[in-house]
Amino acid sequence: MFDGRLAMPFHTLNPCHILGHVNTHRALHKSRLQPVLAIPPSSILLHTDESGKFPDSKKGSGLRGRDSSDSLLSHENTVGIIGGISVNSALNFLKKLVQVSSKEGKDCFPFVLCSDPVLNKELLSHERNSCPSPRRHNEKSPSDHSAIAENLHNKRVFLEKSGVQCIVMPCHILHSWHDEVSKGCSVPLLHMGECVARELKEAKLKPLEAGSPLRIGLLASNATLAAGFYQEKLQSEGFEVVLPDRATMEHTIIPAIEALDRNDMEGAQNLLRIALQVLLVRAVNTVILASDEMRDVLPQDDPLLKKCIDPLEALARSTIKWAQAAEKGI
Repeated sequence: MFDGRLAMPFHTLNPCHILGHVNTHRALHKSRLQPVLAIPPSSILLHTDESGKFPDSKKGSGLRGRDSSDSLLSHENTVGIIGGISVNSALNFLKKLVQVSSKEGKDCFPFVLCSDPVLNKELLSHERNSCPSPRRHNEKSPSDHSAIAENLHNKRVFLEKSGVQCIVMPCHILHSWHDEVSKGCSVPLLHMGECVARELKEAKLKPLEAGSPLRIGLLASNATLAAGFYQEKLQSEGFEVVLPDRATMEHTIIPAIEALDRNDMEGAQNLLRIALQVLLVRAVNTVILASDEMRDVLPQDDPLLKKCIDPLEALARSTIKWAQAAEKGI
């Protein structure tokens, strides 16, 4: 899966930082996961301390600054990836990068992936705490949000020093802190909401009802809906955003997530189908399925999925377009 000749034991990485280059000629689904990560000989993998910070740069570490020739990856199209609520989401994003690249007959670009189990738990807690469900209780206070922002800032700095030329966050809830993390960033930090809104604008959709505005449905967790970044990006492109009403959230979406927690896949599928149909009957052109948990609930051949948009795919396409332009020096 990853080109390279040097491997480091997986247990030395916490969080893990994967440096690699995906070759689309190797089938991703055939790759066997081993307790080691293959990396280029010049690459360095770093630990973070308990606060999520990386250790001070040492001689030969390759992390002295963005202009240093010691940068881990010096390719002009290297992308940094900050993983979010789960490792599966980050790996799913990598799979999409490979799939989109392979359609064009090209290999994927070099990348650096940061995946932090501490951040995973903090984000999951944040999402769970936003659900008004009596079955879920959490002691954490809103002050944890600043800790998440600091953690993300540290990862952004690490990626910049690693030599990446662009950064992406393939996780919906992470974009709640996009503005904070992108401040002072020396490279582009793509926004998933902007990628989706731009593709919808370029699609030149027609309203389903004459004289009505273009309506886009948005299905997401309470935390993502409350953050409002999808609504902002879509409205800036002239779309009317249709959200689930309170009854739909309380009786279908939240119970669907709870069904997933119980490993009741059939129950989750039925509830999600109801939620999607409720939005579709409100004359929306399409529904943005902006949920890491619900993204893989329905089978891929489900007819309802044809009326949905996966923001991760839009982010993958935008990332590849950036990488191709960077490689050509555009």
